Amino acid sequence: MDSKDIHPSNFYYELPKEKIAQTPLSNRSDSKLLHYQYGNITHKKFNELPQLISQKSLIVLNNTKVIPARLIFWKDSGARIEIFLLDPLGPTLVMEAIMNVKKSCRWHCIIGNAKKWKIKTSLSIKIKGGLITAERAKENEVVFSWNHDLTWSELLNDLGNLPLPPYIERNPDLQDQDRYQTVYSKYEGAVAAPTAGLHFTENILIQLGTDHKVDYLTLHVSAGTFQPIKTSAADHPMHQEQLIITKENLLNILDNDQIIAVGTTSLRTLESIYWYGVKLLNGGVDFFIPKLYPYQHAHLLPSKKAAINAILDHMRHSELTELQGYTEIFIFPGYEFKIVKKLITNFHMPGTTLMMLIAAFCGADWNKIYQAALGDNYRFLSYGDSSFLEPMPSINPLEG
Repeated sequence: MDSKDIHPSNFYYELPKEKIAQTPLSNRSDSKLLHYQYGNITHKKFNELPQLISQKSLIVLNNTKVIPARLIFWKDSGARIEIFLLDPLGPTLVMEAIMNVKKSCRWHCIIGNAKKWKIKTSLSIKIKGGLITAERAKENEVVFSWNHDLTWSELLNDLGNLPLPPYIERNPDLQDQDRYQTVYSKYEGAVAAPTAGLHFTENILIQLGTDHKVDYLTLHVSAGTFQPIKTSAADHPMHQEQLIITKENLLNILDNDQIIAVGTTSLRTLESIYWYGVKLLNGGVDFFIPKLYPYQHAHLLPSKKAAINAILDHMRHSELTELQGYTEIFIFPGYEFKIVKKLITNFHMPGTTLMMLIAAFCGADWNKIYQAALGDNYRFLSYGDSSFLEPMPSINPLEG
């Protein structure tokens, strides 16, 4: 692993500000779709996607749901304090569970205007005839308590604001409440949308389900997805994200060789599944994939089948039907994909971990793809247009 080769400067391109989409299109599936297939590029509409998938495939989507993670409190002095929820710390670490707690919870947060809010002091807001209090317990930890008989989810829906990405330079409006969620979003916990899925409509999903298998897993997208890289990849503090997979997910992976990930979050989850199988076969148990784990365990690897069966055996032994885990897997050039063959994804910010992932997936053609999109006036980033990436198939001895 040569840190010079994986420096962010090698994955940079000029992105004019006017190319960054500030609003969604009127219809989700009207977005452009760049089709990259074996080195060739054609320009389509997203609603043509079902006709472009020629082989019977497993199409995997991320059904996380964005929470209103941006909270605004005010000090008596008039100072505005913004609290951005990142990860739950208690009474549970499980996203779905913490959304249903009552009376109190603790979160790891980013605090805006933090100099104006001292540690061990509290701020309060009256809402729905009750009071919610935020105590800054530590530098980046906030304890919320409330005297309503409401769940944290119900409270957030009244108190919080949708966390649009920082490059969308406007406040969220009513349209965003619908359009910054996928039509299949289900489990609350993300603080950023899995944006590749924003183009899908119910009709497209029905069309895909006619000829292919459509499956859903869960990765709660963290704010780290927007974090720029300021050093070599090896030294970058990769963000950790919570994921949930089911027995059905694993069986579908076993039964299909042509696997299409919808979004980088689905791809990271699918690849993390393989490495969890490797971990189990090597005597590990905890479902946590450190950022460089694949590069530190790159020899004498099991087949996809062996890795997935190791997880299924573990689940049978533990009488589990689903698994919750964490991944900070960092995919950059040199990574060999174990599960995912094709990728549907938006166009990403230059010099980021996501650009490195695209470069790992498409090789040096990543730049050709992005220049083609810029030249054809594609809209970029979260509310932007899409791509369907089909790199040249590689001969992988681990597929059996």
